[in-house]
Amino acid sequence: VQLQASGGGLVQAGDSLRVSCAASGRTSSGNSVYAMGWFRQAPGKEREFVAGTTRSGNTTYYSDSVKGRFTISKDNAKNMVYLQMNSLKPEDTAVYYCVADDNTGAVVRNRARYWGQGTQVTVSS
Repeated sequence: VQLQASGGGLVQAGDSLRVSCAASGRTSSGNSVYAMGWFRQAPGKEREFVAGTTRSGNTTYYSDSVKGRFTISKDNAKNMVYLQMNSLKPEDTAVYYCVADDNTGAVVRNRARYWGQGTQVTVSS
């Protein structure tokens, strides 16, 4: 599975931004549709779960720090996953990574098998 994240940038606090991830390929189990999610890592901090969704995209999960501000969505026809980020705060500044796995639990628990290269999101105060 190959994951290509895009859409990061520099915004001001309170702004919105959407990052996207294009997925291709099959997992080792042969699936072309997978659970997907987003993690982020700020300088000097540990990698943090942000949001995840099941293979169908019908169920979503969020960290407490972004719940109510961020929305993850999935378009299986296009093999894309998106993260709409509203009311951005300086503490949201990080590199955002797209992840995928056959298992939703692996995505949510930071055990996803497949990782993209990351896209930088910077929020100025």
